Amino acid sequence: MSTTRELLRRVTIFAGLSDKDLDVLAGVTVERNFEKDALIVGAEDAGDSLFVIASGRVKVVLYGESGREVILSVLKEGDFFGEMSLLDNQPRSANVRAIETCKALVLSRDTFHKILTAGPQVAIPILAEMSRRLRRADESIGNLALLDVYGRVARFLLDMARSGGQAKPEGTEIRDRPTQQHIAAMVGTSRETVSRALNEFQRRGLIEMDGKNILLKPGFEEADTTA
Repeated sequence: MSTTRELLRRVTIFAGLSDKDLDVLAGVTVERNFEKDALIVGAEDAGDSLFVIASGRVKVVLYGESGREVILSVLKEGDFFGEMSLLDNQPRSANVRAIETCKALVLSRDTFHKILTAGPQVAIPILAEMSRRLRRADESIGNLALLDVYGRVARFLLDMARSGGQAKPEGTEIRDRPTQQHIAAMVGTSRETVSRALNEFQRRGLIEMDGKNILLKPGFEEADTTA
């Protein structure tokens, strides 16, 4: 129980709950395991549960008529999804698929509503998180409208560097970068175009690639990364 409680404490929307409330919450969550590539929820499914990621990573995706995948976001341990459907009683708005083997804690709509009724303070971080996600969505839409493909790839690398990069004297290192196909799905282009962009950045001395690691050289953010 304590392990589940500590995980829930790291989730932004539950951070303000007492140990007693967290223990009660931990007692009503259901643990589920998903294999790599498993579909956790599908767009248009009934939205009857909130999911908290206990381990692993998932991607929130949409699929075009041709089957093309567009990745809206990648979520990791401590992140959550499914709150929109619990609040507006509408079907799921996107698909969520496991990037790797993962474990999730599942909270039903009825339990979620009881928590909101008993502790309205939970609603504030929920609204704050939804606001952050809307801002990221607005930024993504702006990038698609205003930046060329090379610029979008550069912005993706910068975002990764800011969120999890390791500062070094020679630049900022991104470790275990996503595949080129994954990057393509995030920025709305093809894998081949991402490959060309990365090779061009490397040719111009803006980045260094070593296997799955990428080093962003000093000045990358200010550099002209257009095609």
